[in-house]
Amino acid sequence: MRLLLDTHVVLWQLEGAQAMGPRAQEAIQRATELLFSVVSFAEIGIKAAVGRLVVPGDLHQQIVHSGVRILGLAPDHGLAVGALPMHHRDPFDRLLISQARAEDLTLLSADARIRNYDVALIDAGS
Repeated sequence: MRLLLDTHVVLWQLEGAQAMGPRAQEAIQRATELLFSVVSFAEIGIKAAVGRLVVPGDLHQQIVHSGVRILGLAPDHGLAVGALPMHHRDPFDRLLISQARAEDLTLLSADARIRNYDVALIDAGS
């Protein structure tokens, strides 16, 4: 299984702020590939700019050195967002959902709203 990690999942791991549930931990251990989207870097950058998040200067290096692969944003990923139902308006989540669907990835997230979408999902809290 190939897992796309939601932004908060990686931040939890780096900060040690919140432990993931046993099912989520097992999924990470079993995954053939772990991916982190460039979309999440944009989300982190915006949250840091408005003071909602403190970002370590070496965040990119920490993620790369953890063995997680960075997933780029393709034109098809962006365009597919328009076909998603409007269960919620978070553009970052919508892009991650679009990427997961296009690349046949399972999204690892604690965001309950994502369950409303037709995307493979593992609850990070379970």
